[in-house]
Amino acid sequence: MADEITGFGENANTENLSLDTVYDIPVQITVVLGRTSMQVNQLLKLGRGAVIELNQKVGEPIDIFVNNRLVARGEVVVVEDRIGVTMTEIIKSEKH
Repeated sequence: MADEITGFGENANTENLSLDTVYDIPVQITVVLGRTSMQVNQLLKLGRGAVIELNQKVGEPIDIFVNNRLVARGEVVVVEDRIGVTMTEIIKSEKH
């Protein structure tokens, strides 16, 4: 069958591999708009409407993680009444 993975390792015939077998595997996507740190007493003083200043500036690329691995950078976009992200740069991972 063409949908089966037929081999593994360096000598595997990659022509017989198909991505169909992994399409339904869920992944966790995390988009980091920015970071900050504060003391617990500052955190406890926050109330509704409080503004937390992040380290990112407006217009700077944001980090996109898949399963806790940085894979891309992007920009925040608004689509109708929702916030989204458009990828502007794919990060090449180093092989281990």
